[in-house]
Amino acid sequence: MTHLRKPCRMETQMKTIRLGVIGLSPGNGHPYSWSAICNGYDHLEMERCGFPVIPRYLEKQRFPEDRIPLVEVSHVWAQDAHIANHIAKAALIPNVSEDPTDMIGAVDGVLLARDDGENHLHYALPFLEAGVPIYVDKPLALSRRDAETMYAAQHYAGQLFSCSALRYANEFMLSHDDHLHLGTIRAIHAMTPKSWDKYSVHVIEPALNLIPDRGAILTSNAWANNGTQTLSVVYESGVQLHVHAAGDIAAPLSIRVIGTSGWKDLSFRDTFSAFKSALEAFIQSVRERRPVIEESFTLEVVDLIEAGRESN
Repeated sequence: MTHLRKPCRMETQMKTIRLGVIGLSPGNGHPYSWSAICNGYDHLEMERCGFPVIPRYLEKQRFPEDRIPLVEVSHVWAQDAHIANHIAKAALIPNVSEDPTDMIGAVDGVLLARDDGENHLHYALPFLEAGVPIYVDKPLALSRRDAETMYAAQHYAGQLFSCSALRYANEFMLSHDDHLHLGTIRAIHAMTPKSWDKYSVHVIEPALNLIPDRGAILTSNAWANNGTQTLSVVYESGVQLHVHAAGDIAAPLSIRVIGTSGWKDLSFRDTFSAFKSALEAFIQSVRERRPVIEESFTLEVVDLIEAGRESN
């Protein structure tokens, strides 16, 4: 028996947002997971997606209750038609596009669900120039130059949305009691597995949110060693930020916050909730046609990613 969630009055007054999704970059299953969060999914086909973690966290949810209401991923494109067709089957997407730009005029927004930042400008520019809102997967870019080019192509502020979904992770936020325990934050030590280019953003973005009064950068140093990369920054406020990407070494997605009177370790766990919150923020920006993340903040994130790459 299928149980349908009864829409609230506000939902019945809003139109359904139609989204297109673009994939797939190596090692990144976001076209599957993001689309499933919007559409629901076929259990058998999702088991065949090639990313075992995705069906495991999806099966912990209740569908259709836990999908995002009034949103449908209606179109998908991938560089390989076989991949695109499987994403469509797994995430219940009705249309497979022959070219990504075929979505222009057919959707209200686009999910660029690829994490190869060096290619984001290429894929995003046609949609920005056409006035289509677009969510560019993390990181927005690997250089400020590419990021500024994308922002400059916007028809309106807020057309371009980009973030690590971990900026919305409750696990990476501090409560009032946490702040009382920590005192003044003096340093943040953040660690991520895998590559600097694709994963450092996952801890840089939530770390910056923990130190809003950091001021400008005074010093910045980056170094690489045996496949790992580290960036160390000191800000005008005196707070220090240390970010380490562990490469192939097994490592947690974690942030240690050190204050004048204590410290606290934060560890990421709930992928579904973070992804859903990020998608909801993008959908809000589509409906309201305004930015929900300041351009200056995202450019600062890109600057830190670029600074860390200088160790290569």
